[in-house]
Amino acid sequence: MKLKNKVIIVTGSSRGIGKEVAIVLAKNGATVIVNYSNSEEEANNTVNTITNNGGLATTIQADVSNKDEVTKLFDKTIETYGKVDVLVNNAGIMISKHLKDTTEQDFKRQFEVNVGGIFNTLQEADSKLADNGIIINFSSSTTKLMLPTYSIYSATKAAVEQITRVYSQEIGRGISVNAIAPGATETELFLKGKSEETIKNLASKTAFNRLAKPIDIANVVLFLASDDSKWISGQVIGANGALV
Repeated sequence: MKLKNKVIIVTGSSRGIGKEVAIVLAKNGATVIVNYSNSEEEANNTVNTITNNGGLATTIQADVSNKDEVTKLFDKTIETYGKVDVLVNNAGIMISKHLKDTTEQDFKRQFEVNVGGIFNTLQEADSKLADNGIIINFSSSTTKLMLPTYSIYSATKAAVEQITRVYSQEIGRGISVNAIAPGATETELFLKGKSEETIKNLASKTAFNRLAKPIDIANVVLFLASDDSKWISGQVIGANGALV
């Protein structure tokens, strides 16, 4: 119960890695806010999984790219639970296309959610996160890989990494700020549209000859969300099985 009495917002936690993160944090004593943009049914399923196992969780809808909705996300959490101790910025989108085929809308939407979403939540956290709190932003190991079709997505995550480094020096109040950069992970989002050959090729490049499972990433988030990690700040933690 490393996270007992901590209130944690996990953005984009209705499915995939975010869902696993929410479940693991709740299992370790946290009260978890399962944030979602559109997937209400899946968010409710995440909460049901947590509560059925004796954990505490609730859903709050907010599109992280919308500043007003992010303000409401924080205000409603504080109104309900009195505080926010940890912010996990997991919400993000990925549109995989060659640069020449990427539309202006594709470009804008990825930056609005992946970078604008972090910008909005960090602005709220600056005054609303509890003293000695913890912020965990999600980057990606694609920032170190030259994977075709990932140029814009990787650019958004590189921006997240630099914001993380600088913001860790700005926020103060004993708050640590880090980013986690997962590698190839077995989620519906990642596997969609990929051939078996592509998946096997990526798996073979790790030291363990497999893709990550969401629990592999969630366990790293658990450490970063606990007070055990407090002397780590301004860092990007690769969680990729030696992929890069």
